[in-house]
Parts: sequence; C-alpha cells; structure tokens
Amino acid sequence: MPVAVSRSTALVGVCLALVCLALLGQRLAHAGAASSEPEPTAVSLEPVAEAPAHTVLVVHVVGEVRRPGLYRLRDGSRIADAVRRAGGALRDANLAAVNLAAPLVDGVQILVPGKIDASQGTAAGAGGAAAASLVSLSSATLDELDALPGVGPITAQKIVDYRTEHGPFASIDDLDAVPGIGPTRIEQLRELVTP
Repeated sequence: MPVAVSRSTALVGVCLALVCLALLGQRLAHAGAASSEPEPTAVSLEPVAEAPAHTVLVVHVVGEVRRPGLYRLRDGSRIADAVRRAGGALRDANLAAVNLAAPLVDGVQILVPGKIDASQGTAAGAGGAAAASLVSLSSATLDELDALPGVGPITAQKIVDYRTEHGPFASIDDLDAVPGIGPTRIEQLRELVTP
C-alpha cells in the first residue's frame, strides 16, 4: 500500500536532506584541509659513490684443465668458476693444491697442478740438477718467483715486498706470513725453493 505524503512534508524532507549533505560536505572539506600538509620540495642530492659497473676479470688458467687459456669472468668470481670455465679439471689434477674458494683477481694465472707419482718424485729428487734449479726466496727476482707453480705476478710481488720489509727468509715456513700463501701452497713449493 503506498504511503500518502503531503507536498509540504516532502518539501521539508528534501530541505533537511540538503542541509545534512551541506553540513557533511563542509565537515569533510575541513577534515581534508587539516590533514593535508604542504608538498615537500625536491632537494637534489649528489651521490656519495657511483654504483660500481660490472667489471670483467681476465685470468689465465693453465695446467691440468681441459681447455687451458685466457678467460673473462665477472668480478666476484672464484677460482672454481675459472677452472669450470676452462672445461674442468682433468683426472690427473691435484685440486687439493688449489684454493677453489679464493676470489679471482684480474690478471692472475691459475695453475691447476697434476698429481705427482712416487716414482716421478724420487727420480727428480735423485738427480743433482733438481737441487741446482731451486729458487732462493731470499734472492730470487720477480720473474723467477713468478715462474713458480701457483705463484703469479701479484703473489711474487708480495714475496718481494715481505722480503724487503722483514729481511731474508730464514725458513720456507716463513712464506706463511706472506698474504695469499697458505699451508697448501707452501707444501707445493717446498721442493722447489730454498730460504
């Protein structure tokens, strides 16, 4: 059943609705204006340091690997990445003599040595020529040190710097104090060098 509303009642209802909408709109306008803050101005800042570009390292992988040669690797790569890039180690490789976790440095040579048979070791040790070809840590030139297996130009320079600062080597074990040379490398060099 439809509700009968007089014209005057409808007019009063419409006016009340308009007044409520006006009050509500005004209240919302004030609330929005109170919470709005002035827009911040942009301030240009100079960068503290530029983002480093991805640098490429060039390393020379030799020895007991499938494809010896020069390889380009990303900065942050490890020796294991370089050996993998060279096709991996051969069966005769002595990976225990190589620190596969060491980070790569641009321009170094990575030597993956072979395993030495006991018969080869005694044959080389028996000859007088082997003793004559030992490299003296206390007097060797940079090139002579660089020619040693596992010692590249950077490590050779570190040996020379250590020798200059601390004097001649008293023992082969003194190599342990040279940065970048650990016990494995010392054992690898023990038969090739003298103090």
